[in-house]
Amino acid sequence: MRHTPLIAALLAALLVTAAGCDRSPPDAAAPAVPASTQPSALPEPVADDRPVILEDTVEGTSDYLVGISYQGDASTYPGLARQLKAYADSAREEMIQAAQSRPRGEDAGSNVPYDLSLSFVEVLRTPQLVSWAADGSSYTGGAHGMPLLARFNWLPAQKKMLTAEELVTDASGWKAISDFAREQLHTRLSQRLEAERIDPAERTRMMRSAGRMIDDGTAPEAAQFAQFEPLPGDAGKLRGLRFVFSPYQVGPYSDGVQTVDVPASVLMPHLAAQYRELFDGGSQR
Repeated sequence: MRHTPLIAALLAALLVTAAGCDRSPPDAAAPAVPASTQPSALPEPVADDRPVILEDTVEGTSDYLVGISYQGDASTYPGLARQLKAYADSAREEMIQAAQSRPRGEDAGSNVPYDLSLSFVEVLRTPQLVSWAADGSSYTGGAHGMPLLARFNWLPAQKKMLTAEELVTDASGWKAISDFAREQLHTRLSQRLEAERIDPAERTRMMRSAGRMIDDGTAPEAAQFAQFEPLPGDAGKLRGLRFVFSPYQVGPYSDGVQTVDVPASVLMPHLAAQYRELFDGGSQR
């Protein structure tokens, strides 16, 4: 995850505030519960060219701490800026509501404050495509925070987001992308377990369990590949896409965020015609 000095300072403050308090480690035997990477109340986009101000935010009370930062300037694209702000506002509101509704007094349990740490970073800016990444977490009790992860790919000419559903529209395309991603993730898992010199029987068990998570999290459908970043190539073209998977999607929480880079050569046969020119090997208009 990407963290700015602002976010680092907030986390340092959290450690001081919560000194002596403990978030208990997760039970290794407990089944992993998939964590959402989206605030549940994300507003619908509004077609509006009014300026949007994105400001770093640090705030805190005895109940919660908030740290939100923006690395870059999205104000040139009001529609994009509005989406970034809506995501941040929704995550903040959801966490604060949870903090304000938590039990008080003897039923309060842990006194660790709830917190939101969220960083927005500009990944790419070209005349054809502007890409931002949001990474962070929201802690509202339990062993650890809920991961927050979102990617925003803005098409300046069309003034709209480029979504996975629009980028690849046929089932065969998602199968090709799924097959590529699964191969990469399974190979990575096998190499890691082999390097750790785990007992063969335990290694087989872990391969089977983690392998199921990989297959489930890379099912050949747009929803599983909704979060992606462009990979810049030559002459302003893209050499591929980096698909980003949140913790729990293709592995246990301890594996963190995982990514798979899919080259343009794999994508090109399956891209919607109007987006092929964005990639290496795409036709010119």
